[in-house]
Amino acid sequence: MPHSSSRPALVVAVDGPSGSGKSTTAREVARRLGYRYVDTGSMYRAITWWLLDRGIDVTDRDVVARAVGVEAGGPVLLVTTDPDAPGVAVDGIDVTAHIRDANVTAAVSAVSAVPEVRARLVTIQRSIAADGGVVLEGRDIGTTVTPDAPVKVFLTADASVRAARRSAELPRNDHAGPAISVEDTRADLARRDHLDSSRAVSPLSQALDAVVIDSTGLSVDQVAERILVLVDAHRRAVEAESP
Repeated sequence: MPHSSSRPALVVAVDGPSGSGKSTTAREVARRLGYRYVDTGSMYRAITWWLLDRGIDVTDRDVVARAVGVEAGGPVLLVTTDPDAPGVAVDGIDVTAHIRDANVTAAVSAVSAVPEVRARLVTIQRSIAADGGVVLEGRDIGTTVTPDAPVKVFLTADASVRAARRSAELPRNDHAGPAISVEDTRADLARRDHLDSSRAVSPLSQALDAVVIDSTGLSVDQVAERILVLVDAHRRAVEAESP
């Protein structure tokens, strides 16, 4: 189902908790549509890496807010939106290979809960989404970043499956130490779920008009196909309403 230039470029919002399959699925959907791809979580991780790299106390919200502020000469992010080579750079430094390190993972929920951080990154994300033709994935895309997105999906998966998926990724991505057990990963996911769902600003939640897809027993291709069906259904509905 390749993207056709004769059709309006849509925004596809994919939300869900860690390990639900957001990244791999969203990238596949973007590839098939010929769209750009944005992992909004990588932006929060990049900011977190930048703060840690400078020895900034990420548990002090006021300090974090001041540090990331534009007026303070805060970090400049550049997001690569190619689904085949997604990445993120901070102040010209490619940090794609470092944002999954254990120290970043442990701190990112605290950093992403700071209103000033969210405000700055949401502004960037909305700017990217403004022209359409993009698949954005994260935790607040359908509720906050692009609430008017015509296609919204909320991915879920069994907790044990989510933990197994994330644990399998860590040995490849984590440069800070040895592989983390599935049990430890599951506990960390539960911790992050609680923090992300209970934060005051843009918590992890399902948009009322989002379609829920449980990816527990599905392959990436199967989930992608379900999302592409939603895209096609929206297009058909729009075409049917056109005079």
